[in-house]
Order: sequence, then C-alpha cells, then structure tokens
Amino acid sequence: MSDDGEKAISIIGFIGSVFSPWYRWSGRKNPADHCCLNVVTYGRGGRWTMTDRGQEALKLSDDRLQIGPSAMQWDGEKLIVEINEISTPHAQRISGTVTVRPSALTTVELPLTEDGAHVWRPFAPKAEIDVALNRPGWTWSGHGYFDANFGTRALEADFSYWTWGRFPLKDGAACFYDAVRRDGTDLATAIGFAEDGTPRAIEMPPKARLPRPFWLVKRETRADEGYAPKQVKAMLDAPFYNRSAVRTRINGEETVGVHEALDLNRFSSNWLMPMLAVRVPRRARWPG
Repeated sequence: MSDDGEKAISIIGFIGSVFSPWYRWSGRKNPADHCCLNVVTYGRGGRWTMTDRGQEALKLSDDRLQIGPSAMQWDGEKLIVEINEISTPHAQRISGTVTVRPSALTTVELPLTEDGAHVWRPFAPKAEIDVALNRPGWTWSGHGYFDANFGTRALEADFSYWTWGRFPLKDGAACFYDAVRRDGTDLATAIGFAEDGTPRAIEMPPKARLPRPFWLVKRETRADEGYAPKQVKAMLDAPFYNRSAVRTRINGEETVGVHEALDLNRFSSNWLMPMLAVRVPRRARWPG
C-alpha cells in the first residue's frame, strides 16, 4: 500500500493456480501446467492480470520463479518482481518492477489443518515496497509484506470459509487467521511479530463484523472490544472473495491493514467457473 493510502498492489505467484477454472477442469493433476503471476493494482487506473499458463512457461531455481514473461527473484536481501503481463478485460500491457525489502525474515510456519495439508508461511510480515510500472502515476513507495501458502488438496475440499488479516504495528505486525474447516472444527490464530521478525504471542481480540460488499461475501475481522472496524479502501470484490484495506484497533493501537474474506462454498459452485474463465485467460503454450 502506498504511503498516502491512495494506491495498492497485490502480487501472487501460483504453481497450481487454486482459483483458476482451467486447473479445476483439468482435475488438478499437474500443478506445473497451471501457473500464473496474478498482479492487481488498486487506485486510479487500477488493472487486473491473471493468465493461466502451461508448464512450458515455468522455470524454477533456488532463488527465482519464472512464469512466462514475468518472474520473482530473491537476491538475498530483497524480492524483485519483474512484471510483463496483459490485463483483462482492458488488454493493456502491465510491465515494470516491484521491489519488496523485508524489515526481517521469519521462520514461522502455521499448519492450517491437523494433517499439514495446508500451511501458511509468513516470510516477511513487514516490509518496504517500491513500485515502478508503465502506467501514469504508478511509481510509488509504501509498506507491505511477503507470505506464502502451500497445499496438497483443494482449498474447498478442507475449508468452507476463512478470513485473514495483516496489520502493521508501531513495533512490528499482527496477523490473524480464522477459518471454518469442513470437518466441523475452527481455526483461530493470532500471531505478533517484532521488527526483527521474532514471533510473539499477542492477545486475540474478539471477532467484529464488517459490512458486506457488493457481492455480499460475509466479512469479519479482529478488533478490540467495542471498536467498530471500517473499510477504508475497497480493493477486490468478487462473488467468492473480498480484499480491502481495513482500519481496526488491536490491543489499544489503531492500524490500517489488508483484510481478506474467502467463501469456499460459493467458489465450489459450478456456475462460477465460466465467469472466472473470462477474467483468467488460458495460454497453454510458451512462447505464446
């Protein structure tokens, strides 16, 4: 998110693109054959890119993830994202570089299911970012984070709903993961991180409702008792997923962070896949 709060960007590298209809229709047999770099910019002139690419486009090494014309490169101190994508539905080229400089790296891993089929890995809960894209006004600096999710089963197979939030604090950051599992159990986790990346226990504030957005996805986050959290920037609103910037108060400290809500009952509906295919074009060959 930019320092002035006017712009934001999200970047997700997928191997086995969990939200791709093409991956689902394939039976999810070969994750490498459904990879993509999803780039979404928020603010004036914001754009969406998410091209599902075949395995010919994927190249992996210890410090580089190459997906077609775009890549993520770790140089030992920072993550450099090289973007060269086409937006949908505008069919405009989005190119440039985003640099993520973590304040520290963590060694934390959180299993989201008891058998470890899904794992969340917060590599850098707090970071500085520099964005330089080929769009007017899209050169800016701000704050962000860097994390990853790993899984061996489809999300909708094990979860019906989840919310996640990452909120910067004066002396670090706080992350909240809440999920409803298909087996009837719940996940409710609060993790704090110091500036040097050291994980620490923090008090779990109670759940608080947020107003439903246009697509009516249920939203709830964590906030101090009696505090009403508020959306301060709309980001992504889809029939099954919502991302926004939210102001809340955590153990006495007011903060603005990124919040996500995911309705996997809706996502598992067959009617949704053709809608997604319009926003997620398939490019099986590379180059191509």
